[in-house]
Amino acid sequence: MSDEQLWHEVDDYLTARLAPGDEALDAALRDSAAAGLPSIAVAPNQGKLLQLLAQVQGARHILEIGTLGGYSTIWLGRALPPDGRLITLEYEPRHAEVATRNLARAGLDKQVEVRVGPALQSLPRLADENPPPFDLVFIDADKANNARYLEWALRLTSTGSLIVLDNVVRGGRIADQDNHDPDVEGTRAALEMIAEHPRLSGTAIQTVGVKGHDGFALARVLA
Repeated sequence: MSDEQLWHEVDDYLTARLAPGDEALDAALRDSAAAGLPSIAVAPNQGKLLQLLAQVQGARHILEIGTLGGYSTIWLGRALPPDGRLITLEYEPRHAEVATRNLARAGLDKQVEVRVGPALQSLPRLADENPPPFDLVFIDADKANNARYLEWALRLTSTGSLIVLDNVVRGGRIADQDNHDPDVEGTRAALEMIAEHPRLSGTAIQTVGVKGHDGFALARVLA
């Protein structure tokens, strides 16, 4: 058995016991695939981790940068209290349409707002609205702009908020100093910002599983 086969089997085992799907989650993946969206949503056990992180935070306000078909959005939205709110930003109108339908099916359309357009245009508009600080920010969009998204996340959060940055290992390419792919460079810039910024304390974890070899970073906002 190859390493990748083993990773898949372990993920399947863990997901079946700890993060099983349901009609809304399964339909979100099914409809996203039928609409031709790329198969890059978080794995089920990763979605459950996001939900648990939001619950541990006691999150009432969540910001997601990168919606895709709304699969991770459903996991996060289910962590909200009845008066909680989630804003998710999606670049592609077609992806946003699929996500909006998936969220409505999951019963989250009253708590979740999908905003369409480039996130670096949507974020300043959001800041102008002076929303309450977001308790959790999940960044999972184009990786070349990761550092810029992280900067905006800092502006839109407050002491104790949690920022989660997905896909930071990129098959190990993050450690290859000869790799200057924009996605790798953008991720490095974000990790360096987490390491050096006086208002951030964070770490990164590499993972293996159905999503291959990758990882995520966690950063807590300090005073």
